Formats: sequence, structure tokens, C-alpha cells
Amino acid sequence: MHTPLADQIRPRTLDDVVGQRHLITPGKPLRRILESGKIPNMIFYGPSGVGKTTIARIIADNTSMTLHKLNGTSASTADLREVVAEIGTFSGMNGILLYLDEIQYLNKKQQQLLLEYMENGQITLIASTTDNPYFAVYNALISRSTVFEFRSVPPEEMERAVSRGFECMAQQLGAQIHLADGVCRWISRGCGGDVRKAMNTVELIALSGEQKEDGIYVSNELAEELTQRSNMRYDKDNDQHYDLLSALQKSIRGSDENAALHYAARLLAANDLLSICRRLLVIASEDVGLAYPQAAVITKACVDNALQLGMPEARIPIAQAVVLLATAPKSNSSYMAMDAAMADVEQYGVPDFPRHLQNKHFDGAETETRGQHYRYPHDFPNHYVKQQYLPDVLRDRVYYHFGDNKQEQAAAAYREKILREDKT
Repeated sequence: MHTPLADQIRPRTLDDVVGQRHLITPGKPLRRILESGKIPNMIFYGPSGVGKTTIARIIADNTSMTLHKLNGTSASTADLREVVAEIGTFSGMNGILLYLDEIQYLNKKQQQLLLEYMENGQITLIASTTDNPYFAVYNALISRSTVFEFRSVPPEEMERAVSRGFECMAQQLGAQIHLADGVCRWISRGCGGDVRKAMNTVELIALSGEQKEDGIYVSNELAEELTQRSNMRYDKDNDQHYDLLSALQKSIRGSDENAALHYAARLLAANDLLSICRRLLVIASEDVGLAYPQAAVITKACVDNALQLGMPEARIPIAQAVVLLATAPKSNSSYMAMDAAMADVEQYGVPDFPRHLQNKHFDGAETETRGQHYRYPHDFPNHYVKQQYLPDVLRDRVYYHFGDNKQEQAAAAYREKILREDKT
């Protein structure tokens, strides 16, 4: 049976692991835990292929506990009960270490099954997940565990693994592999920080290299052709999707058009045109808003064009919208005003309308003040007359505050003018 290259070169010590310097260099938290010999319940959270399983195995190898490995995609309640059944037996006398990969796929009842044994120390759990554990894992289980966030492996670290991979392939094939200068660098930057994908690419390239008498030759062109376009590391159902959209919006909000274009390009490269269109429409009103109201109209036109055109031409109107929104003046005044108004609706419910705003022109027997008494603003100078519009309980509420941009300050000046000239 063929063993994937990623498994063949899997590190056996923390010093051999690439990436995760923030966790495993001397003095860092995970390193100190391993060196202490006392392993707590832990949840490893991060994208795939960055060392979660590898580090869990290294920890298991350095304890005297009995190791069980399960995967949440296939583990059943019966599998979990088998692990629990080993408590108190000879094989479990030093404790049981359960490594549970993809824990987010276990249902709540299955996760609860482990709680009692985790709490009294009979089972030590090391779980991994690619989803945010604070959403995907049962709260009571999280409260009994320490969460460690794993990050994508940076290219400079990835090059170490790629070089090791080619050395392993040379031994396996019994031939020297000659690499063009940029091959390792290209693979390291083209696999999105995922060591497993990088190793798959190394294996594919080594098997596809040009066979000559003195070995296998790998050109930059071959590396570029075969390197998986996994640098997007993108799944619409996991955190990377929302992180990417968040980075796009925050870059536009921060008026950094270059960063915004970068994140937009990543979304387009991942062929996620719909998500970027929806987010740009939100940004036009949430972050630019009344500072430049036409931004919403222009963005809608750009989005419509992009959706009609499809890729690759869609990138052109998308770029126009991204740069427009990033360089436009910003205001969130209307957005904040609506949130404040909705908070009052949540608190006060639906208080009665002022009598003069109601859509009726008669008075019931119960009405104390007869007549609607609505004052028609168009009958007054500047088309304005002061009267109460909010319900009584909210009559003095102020939700909207004029922003400090030119557009809203002009509106504020007009408001001050009509209030000053009101003679009613």
C-alpha cells in the first residue's frame, strides 16, 4: 500500500515541525506543557495540513498513556463507548489519551459522553478542528479544555518541509533530483501554508520530472504547472471564508485600497464572485453610507455588470467598486442610527403611534382628544413644521447624528436653517 509522502516525512519531535513557532518554540505554551509531562485536555484549532495531528502524535508518544485515535467524520457512539470501557483496565492503568480529529462532526450527545471522564482525568482529550471551536464544539467541553490556534505555515518555514520532501523522494526513487533554483520557493508559496498539499505537490513533481541518465530534472515551468492552486485555502463553509470577507471589508473601511484589492483578488481567484458582490453592497451602505450616497448606486451597477459578465471580465467592475469604496469618504452614521432604533424596538416593543400620524380620520368613543390634528409640512415655509413623530415613550430619542463629512454637514446646515426659520 502506498504511503503518502506527508506521512513518510511526518516529524517525530517538536524541533522538526515546521510552522507554529508561536506554540512550540522553547518557552512557548504548548512546548512548556509537553515538557511538564502533565497533559491537559486540549483543542487544536486551525486550517488543515498545518501540524495539528503531527503535534498530537508527538505529545502522545511522550506520555505513558494509552493512545486512541478517532475521526469525527466516521466515529460512532459505540466507538466512543469502547474507549470509555477501557477505563480501569490493565491497558488503561496509566490513563487514556484520546486524539479526536475533526471533533466538529460529533453531535452534542456524543461530545457530552466524554465530559464526565475528562473532568475526573480518566480520559485526556486532544481534539482538532478546522472550524471555530467556540461555534462548532459543545460549550461544556470547551470549558474543560485549553484551545490552541494553529496558523498556516509561512513560506520560509514551508521550504524546509519541501526540501525534506524532495530528499525523501530521491531516496524512494533511487535517483538524484535536480531542482531549478525557484522550484522549492514556488511550491512553498503556492500551497497556501498547507504542508500536506505541499508534499502531494512534491511527490507529483518528482514523479513527473524529466528522466535523464544522471537523475530527474525539475524545471520551474513544471513546478508552476503542477503546483496546486491551493494558496486560496478556501472553503465557503469554514472560517477562512469569513476571515477573507472580513479582511476585505476592514481594509475598505480603513481606506487601504491596496489591501482591499489583494483580498478581492483572493476571492476572485477562489471563484467566489457572489460573496464579494454581496459584501461590496453591504460596505457601500455600512461604511461609506451618507458620506457619499452615490457609492451605493455605483457599487450596485458594478455588481450587476460583474454578475452579467462572469469571470474573468468580472474582475474589472469589481476592481472599480473596491477602489471607489476604499477611497471614498466614510460614514457609519445611518447604520449606527438604525442599530440604535432597533435596540429600542427590542426594548420597548410597539408603543402606540401619536394620534396625528395614524391612518384614520375618525374618532372612536374612547378617544379623549377629538380630531387628528396632523400638520401637513408642505403647507409651511421650507416644507417643515415641528410636531411629534415618535411614540410618547421615545419622544426625545435621537438616533441619528450627522457625520463630519461634507455631505452630511451640508444636510446638518440645512436642518439648522429650517429649524431657525420655523415660525410655528
